[in-house]
Amino acid sequence: MSTALVTGATSGIGESFARFLAAKGFDLVIVARDQERLERCAAQWHSEFKINVEILRADLTIDADVQKVVDRLAQPDSPVEVLINNAGFGIKDSFLKSSIADEVRLIRVLSEVPMRLMHSVLPEMVARNSGTIINVSSVASFIAGGSYSAAKSWLTVMTESLHTELSGTNVHVTALCPGFTYTEFHQRGRMKMDQLPKFMWLNADDVVADAWKSSQAGSAISIPGGQYKILSFLARYLPRPIVRKMGMNVRKKQR
Repeated sequence: MSTALVTGATSGIGESFARFLAAKGFDLVIVARDQERLERCAAQWHSEFKINVEILRADLTIDADVQKVVDRLAQPDSPVEVLINNAGFGIKDSFLKSSIADEVRLIRVLSEVPMRLMHSVLPEMVARNSGTIINVSSVASFIAGGSYSAAKSWLTVMTESLHTELSGTNVHVTALCPGFTYTEFHQRGRMKMDQLPKFMWLNADDVVADAWKSSQAGSAISIPGGQYKILSFLARYLPRPIVRKMGMNVRKKQR
């Protein structure tokens, strides 16, 4: 039976990914900070889907914890077929007012950690000519909206680069770029989202299903939701001064 590793697996898009893959028969390695949540999710998915669930408690802002995940991915006798780089968080404050420690942690979790995990798992995937990596980026990667947008832009571009490098193989690398999705993300970041109209919100399970379909079809980027397909198109082709203004307007509404 194949194994999937999901970071940030106990809530939001990561939790949806873990359930989705479990339903497809994948054994799981679930990574998150909250031991109690990890144990609860593991017990539920093992019981419901009759799969093996391995718990890996890790705070991905801590180097030693990241190394634990890297080491797990590099195990040749227990290979990981699917890697979901999902863990992340946002900062509501502007760069001029935020804590530099928070900014460094954000860049690390959103950019450095996915890079390290991919660098660890890809040699085995390429050697057996099989594997899937989905990097949970954001539609924000196409605009200019602070450090979060910049970090997600790096992740999207790096994914596109790997997708091109691995063309002709059976290793799929896809950037999932959703818009606003019903999760705990904005609540944890203490962001104000009450001004956002309901039609702009996505369902996490739908986002995950769309991403998996796109990845297995060999797409470099998955953008769920017609509204975000339009917005991302505009963000990529409108003059950059307009895009920059649009990005900052989004940031202001979240504070």
